[in-house]
Amino acid sequence: MRLIRMLLLAALACSPVFAHADDEAAVKRLTGLLDRAQTLSGRFSQLTLDGSGTQLQETSGQLALKRPGLFRWHTDAPQEQLLVSNGQKVWLYDPDLMQVTIQTLDQRLTHTPALLLSGDVSKIRENFEITFKEGGDVVDFILKPKAKDSLFDNLRLSFRKGMINDMQLIDSIGQRTNILFLGVKMNEQLDPAQFDFQVPEGADVIQE
Repeated sequence: MRLIRMLLLAALACSPVFAHADDEAAVKRLTGLLDRAQTLSGRFSQLTLDGSGTQLQETSGQLALKRPGLFRWHTDAPQEQLLVSNGQKVWLYDPDLMQVTIQTLDQRLTHTPALLLSGDVSKIRENFEITFKEGGDVVDFILKPKAKDSLFDNLRLSFRKGMINDMQLIDSIGQRTNILFLGVKMNEQLDPAQFDFQVPEGADVIQE
């Protein structure tokens, strides 16, 4: 699954009116919104399109995130996969293949987009050029990676009434991954055990 791989290695229905701001204002606005959420949980719906707009894949699942750097991303069957990070390691489990890939978490926000929602928000400025637009109760932030080896060319984070609403990633060949967040709950207590992973008996393990 492309998004899971991107997270491991690394829309809105309205048309907002542009509210241009300098980089300083955009960074301050975005970090303020992100920093409000020390935990997030809910469901997601994911749609991947190719450069021509043709649908490639549609999935859904559950997510939980906790600062700093902890996340759990569970994609529902029939394409079930589980991505878990304890802030240092990342486990990608494919139950159909009975395979677990274990990797050290890449702390660069341009390589691990999940860290935008769960990592150190103070690092955003050094990783991205940021602009924003807003209309009504919706604010869209456009993040362009400064690093040349980023896994995506453009990332959009959208907030509605101060809550994360959706995310879009566009890669170098124009493929788009849209993620809509549903039923999001912020700053509720989360079980820390869900951010650790025990390898199932009999599963193949790949260390990267």
